[in-house]
Amino acid sequence: MTIQLLKLNAVVGVIGKVVGANDTLATIGITCALCHSTVDNVVASGIGRRLDGWPNRTLNVGAIIALSPAIINKAPFQSWGPGKFDPRLEYFNGKNIVSLNSFTVPVVIPPAFGLKGVGFETYTGDGPISYWNNYVGAMEMGGHGSFSDPRIGISVTQTPDLVTPKLPALLQYQLSLDTPPPPEKSFNKGAARRGEDVFNGAARCAGCHKPPLFTDVLSGPNASLPFLHSPFEVGTESVYASRSATKMYRTTPLRALWQHPPYFHDGSAADLLAVVNHYNSVFKLGLRDKQKADLVEYLKTL
Repeated sequence: MTIQLLKLNAVVGVIGKVVGANDTLATIGITCALCHSTVDNVVASGIGRRLDGWPNRTLNVGAIIALSPAIINKAPFQSWGPGKFDPRLEYFNGKNIVSLNSFTVPVVIPPAFGLKGVGFETYTGDGPISYWNNYVGAMEMGGHGSFSDPRIGISVTQTPDLVTPKLPALLQYQLSLDTPPPPEKSFNKGAARRGEDVFNGAARCAGCHKPPLFTDVLSGPNASLPFLHSPFEVGTESVYASRSATKMYRTTPLRALWQHPPYFHDGSAADLLAVVNHYNSVFKLGLRDKQKADLVEYLKTL
C-alpha cells in the first residue's frame, strides 16, 4: 500500500521513484512539506487535503533520523520528541556527518505561512527565508548543494549545486502561503476586544510585537540588519541562541497562534496562558487574572 501511495505522490513530504512491472522502489527522499505541511483530516486522522505551511507538530523527526544506520549515537535524536528538530547539532558536508555541538537543543518546527513582509524569519534572525532554506536543504536534508556562513564556521561547496537554483521559486511559493484564520467560535469576541486593549496597553506586547506583522525585527536603524533581543532580555532559553550566527532572538511574528502550540522556540510554554504568565513575571507587569484571560482570547484571533 505504501508503494502505491508513493507512486501516486499521495504521501505528504515524501517522494518515491517507483519503477518496473513489479513496482520496485528505486529511490526515496523527503521535502520541506514533511515538517512544514499537514492535512485537514477530512477523511480520517492523518488523511485529507494538504495544508501547506502548517507545522507538523505530531511528526517525530528525531525518531525517524535515529532509524538510520548512519547514526551511531541515537539518544540525542530520540530525546527530541514530536514536533521538534535541532538544526544546530550536526550537518552533512556532502560526504560525512559533521558534529556542531556535543549535546542537543531542539526547537519546535515553525509555521511557514504568513511570512510575507516579515524579514529575517528564523528564530535567531540569521538571515532571510532563502538563507534558511539553503541551510536546511543542503546541510540538514542532504540535498546536493552549497552553503557558506563563516559566522557559524560552515562552508560547503558541491558541484553541481542543485539547491541554490531552486531557492527563488521556493521563496515565492512560501510567501504565497496566507495565515489561516481562527476556527469559528474558537475565541470569545468580547474578551478578545478587551484583550486587544491589554495587548496595546498594560501588557506592553505591542512594544515588540508591532502590528501589522507583530514583530520588530525590521524596526532597527538599518533595515538590512535584523533588530534582535538578548535571550536574557526576554527571559528565554539562551543556549540555542549561542549556537546561532547572531547569538540573539528576533521577536516572533504572531500569526495563527491557535494552530501551533507549544510556544517559544523551545516549546517551553504549553499554551498561550503560559506565554502571558512568562512575560507577566519577567517584565513584572502586574496583570490581573481577568486581563490575562482577555489577552489570551485576543491572541487566539491573530
